Amino acid sequence: MKAKLEASRSLLYETSRYVDIYKSLDAIAKTRTLTPEERAESKRYSRLADALTPIAKGMTSEFANQNTYDSIQVHGGSGFMRDYACERLYRDARITSIYEGTTQLQVVAALRYVTAGSYLQYVREMLSGLPESKEKEAIMAMVDKLDAMTAYVTEFKSQEFNDFCGRRLMESAAYCVMSTLLLRDSTEIAEIFDKPLKVFIDYSLSQLDGHYSVIMSRTPESMDYYR
Repeated sequence: MKAKLEASRSLLYETSRYVDIYKSLDAIAKTRTLTPEERAESKRYSRLADALTPIAKGMTSEFANQNTYDSIQVHGGSGFMRDYACERLYRDARITSIYEGTTQLQVVAALRYVTAGSYLQYVREMLSGLPESKEKEAIMAMVDKLDAMTAYVTEFKSQEFNDFCGRRLMESAAYCVMSTLLLRDSTEIAEIFDKPLKVFIDYSLSQLDGHYSVIMSRTPESMDYYR
């Protein structure tokens, strides 16, 4: 639960930072002409915000639901009663994966960035600036699997197959991004992120392996069973 929480915060803060930067530059542009460097920066951060927003909304709201569900389970029968705050958090969390765009709509918004390789490029650029470590190697292995899955799915040029694999591709991309952000936080900010990082990478590896297994064993012809 702690690992999911820290990963969610890291992604949320980073996405919010990108939004703040490009909106600040947009505000400046209303008072004066932006320099070429500022225009390039505004364009870059606008693209990053657009790419990260759907996975931030999709994954953090799903993790909020998972964590509040687990907190009820930790408390047992007491967690269902109003004596503890978790029953209220559980009820409040449920709407987060519905309003302002359901998780399914976030998948649609994120999928074009997955198939275009935007998340792969983002993660690889960030990893290139971080020191070598076992955690970095593990994330690079996840990135390679995401790359293979994306290439496999897009090779068929089937929109239906893209849609079928979309949720798994989006989540796989999010695991790579969130793990990388946690690694950066652990390396550059504080050691308090070390444990959540290791736990989240283990979790991400298991989830991504499952997605890889499903996607790589399916073809557009498999869709007959799911229609």
